[in-house]
Amino acid sequence: MPGTSIGLPTEGRGSLASWGKRIGALIIDWGASMVLASTIVGPAVIRGGGWKMWMPMAVFFVESVLFTAMAGGSFGQIVARVAVVRLDGLGPIGWWRAAARTAMKCLVIPALVIGAERRGLDDLVLGTVVVNRK
Repeated sequence: MPGTSIGLPTEGRGSLASWGKRIGALIIDWGASMVLASTIVGPAVIRGGGWKMWMPMAVFFVESVLFTAMAGGSFGQIVARVAVVRLDGLGPIGWWRAAARTAMKCLVIPALVIGAERRGLDDLVLGTVVVNRK
């Protein structure tokens, strides 16, 4: 069963989050980042060039780091009812792991390297895993 090799329950709270929930959370995060960036800068974030086209990524980075460090998951992950936790169980992932994890995600590294138990390179390097909240 998925997650059992790393000590996670097979179902319910703390079990390995599905790909559907994880992708759904990322879509929610990106959509919210686009809306917020468009509100701050205007429609140039979608149609323009230069620095304005990077605003959604900047908003995504800030939102994801803040929410993950403080609430255990980005806005989209909270809505999708998943959380990012440390495998060693020694508390929340903290600010530096949240920032490093989000930076790797912004560089698309986790999408290119997926390890066992649905863990991207970011999770493998930082000792984290995405689990169900309920």
